[in-house]
Amino acid sequence: QVQLVESGGGLVHDGGSLTLSCAAYGFVFSAYTIAWFRQAPGKEREGVAAIRPNSGENSGHTYYLDSVKGRFAISRDDGKKAATLQMNSVTLEDAATYYCAAGVRVPDPLDLRHYGYWGQGTPVSVSA
Repeated sequence: QVQLVESGGGLVHDGGSLTLSCAAYGFVFSAYTIAWFRQAPGKEREGVAAIRPNSGENSGHTYYLDSVKGRFAISRDDGKKAATLQMNSVTLEDAATYYCAAGVRVPDPLDLRHYGYWGQGTPVSVSA
């Protein structure tokens, strides 16, 4: 059974750091592009960060939403079938539910339409 399970969400102070984790089950994790999306209340879901598989075209390449560049870092561990999103210098605008996603044919890594597997999400709240 395919599953993506996020963890690590919670309350963080403005300017603080948080690490989100994503554990994968039931598919060949190493062959998939892994991404983090977020959705704030009343807003559309947006791509935050993505990382290509460690083999093939653009192997291991990472992609970021402009507003998180230099603050967030995505990584993957194919042996553990897991991915993380390190969030630093968090701002009030980063508050949202964060989702882990996996896709095998992903021409645009921050476009949610290319992802077939999704987790249930983990909420991130930011206090001033």
